[in-house]
Amino acid sequence: MRSTGYHTPQQRLFRATLRAFVALACVFLILPIVLIIPISFSSGSFLSYPLPGLSLRWYRGVMMNPVWMDSIANSLIIAVGATFVATTLGTLAAYGLSSTRFAGRELITALVVAPLIMPIVIFGLGVYFLFARIGLQGTFAGLIIAHAVLGSPFVVLTVMASLQGFDKQLIRASQSLGSTPFTTFRTVTFPIIAPGVFAGALFAFITSFDEIIVALFIASPAQFTLPRQLFTGLRDQIDPSIVAVTTLLVMFTVSLLLFVDFLRRRTARIMRKE
Repeated sequence: MRSTGYHTPQQRLFRATLRAFVALACVFLILPIVLIIPISFSSGSFLSYPLPGLSLRWYRGVMMNPVWMDSIANSLIIAVGATFVATTLGTLAAYGLSSTRFAGRELITALVVAPLIMPIVIFGLGVYFLFARIGLQGTFAGLIIAHAVLGSPFVVLTVMASLQGFDKQLIRASQSLGSTPFTTFRTVTFPIIAPGVFAGALFAFITSFDEIIVALFIASPAQFTLPRQLFTGLRDQIDPSIVAVTTLLVMFTVSLLLFVDFLRRRTARIMRKE
């Protein structure tokens, strides 16, 4: 049914109210983040408005502080390792769940994505007791495994979404020409679903890089990640260097999310062409 473009006064009022509500919700969510960014450039020694002046002293202090730099390095090491594990296992799981039909498929899918809906405190507590028994408590390997479990559902969901529009005739054509399953996946399947795989990998990376609850449970001082160090800094001493680190973390996360959106749009264009 074609729309006439005519809206009643009640419909126009509803649309205006809805837009105003959405705008207020966005302001409520974004304004606190926006307000902390100018403080990171303050020349003062305390968190205050108005700013006494502008300076990069707190950013220089972060770069020269080995505690902050070690925590950044730890976050990158753990996030890269967790992303590699989550992407590899998540892609294989998504491919297996999408390519075959078998009894219990829905149950296995639900178990794979369960970390998305499980309360993170319960997950962290369970990981703490498990890793304490098997010797992974307070190790980089333990944090990488735990973060990989949290990031795998994002990879599974994005790859499965990419595989929904995949033409399986391409696989049959490749196999009819003598290609092995691995060669078919490497040369035919993966290039098509690659944007979905990379998008899932970025979500897994962001999940690991920003995670704090699991780190509170199982990280030793040698594995303090950036969010964990921020928590410690807020508890012990508050100064603008914490705001500078927070600003860097926000900008880094926003950049990754924008890249994820770019990959999502590229995947959508590829699927439309298919």
